[in-house]
Amino acid sequence: MGISIASLLLLIIILLIFLLPLILGSVFLGWQQKIRVKHKESMVEGSCFIGYSWTYFFFGFFVPIFRGEILIGALHLIFSIVTFGVFQLVMPFLYNKQYSIRLLTNSWELNDSEENNTLARVKIGISI
Repeated sequence: MGISIASLLLLIIILLIFLLPLILGSVFLGWQQKIRVKHKESMVEGSCFIGYSWTYFFFGFFVPIFRGEILIGALHLIFSIVTFGVFQLVMPFLYNKQYSIRLLTNSWELNDSEENNTLARVKIGISI
């Protein structure tokens, strides 16, 4: 008894196909990294994220909901249903950047080390 080599190879190939977006995202966008931000008026501190959103890869439209973007999460659910899940494969590449841009255009500013702030500016594509 046991698992044949062909079955094991097939299992490895299926696993690689399933994890391919995670692997590609990590290679091209880097690991998800938390950057501290602060609201200009209330001085409340929070976090934005840069890099590939592995949390979105695994948890999908729940990520915007947990981050307080309920309408965005509902729209992502609708888009996922309409596109038969393809949207779920594309969004991990885009979500962290979109979320960070929404924060930074709504009275939030980067409040981390200068190195992390510079990295965030480059990854998000904003100037000083």
